[in-house]
Amino acid sequence: MSRIGARFDALRVEGRTALIPFITAGDPEPAVTVPLMHAMVEAGVDLIELGVPFSDPMADGPAIQLADERALAHHVSLRQVLEMVQQFRDQDDITPVVLMGYLNPIEVMGYAAFTQAAAVAGVDGVITVDLPPEEAGEILRLFREAAIDPIFLLAPTSNRQRIETICASAGGFIYYVSIKGVTGINQPDSTEVQKRVTQIRAVTDLPVGVGFGIRDAASAARFARFADAVIVGSALVNKIAELADCPAGIPSHVTGLLREMRQAMDEK
Repeated sequence: MSRIGARFDALRVEGRTALIPFITAGDPEPAVTVPLMHAMVEAGVDLIELGVPFSDPMADGPAIQLADERALAHHVSLRQVLEMVQQFRDQDDITPVVLMGYLNPIEVMGYAAFTQAAAVAGVDGVITVDLPPEEAGEILRLFREAAIDPIFLLAPTSNRQRIETICASAGGFIYYVSIKGVTGINQPDSTEVQKRVTQIRAVTDLPVGVGFGIRDAASAARFARFADAVIVGSALVNKIAELADCPAGIPSHVTGLLREMRQAMDEK
């Protein structure tokens, strides 16, 4: 069983919801990322979603676009992101790590080379935002052979047939995008999101995580009442941006918000 599967199984037994933070690798500078990952684990997160910097992050709003720009100013590449994961694994061989990004850097490296390097580094899952399952045959085969979970997004506009198609190809968990649009812009309607999560669960046994629009402890707790995972990104990235000129303060500020979320989710 993968680290992702094992973590969700353990959380299910405990009756708890996963807290999954997103940060952009190399933001605001490469030396921050691995210590921040360890600090987030100490704050109570269950999985880590690590963004691969990209010049055209079409699914992401202004906060993460700017984070990508800060990381790319330091020339952070996909290979360097994998090196960060491997450094994290030197001290933590338990916490699942999922890469989130876009297809172009993977294509440049090559599907087989990327899969091999990701497996060696200790990557557990990959979200490739602009790769639909209909075009993912080769990389899905490589991921499965390497025990890497392919994680796909579902949107509020996804119909029953699309939900079934995505779930048939997915592994690890399903990432439900709670709003129409890009990250960090709108506030989702929890009642409507709960209905959609129920529809997704009708066709898959995979855990369902909810992301986009979760900003604070109250919203995290609200979605934790029915989701298997709460995914928070832009709220953390905004805190990192505020301290870009003082990176030493980033771990304490980011983990402060995560601890608030963890406590609120456990008390839901």
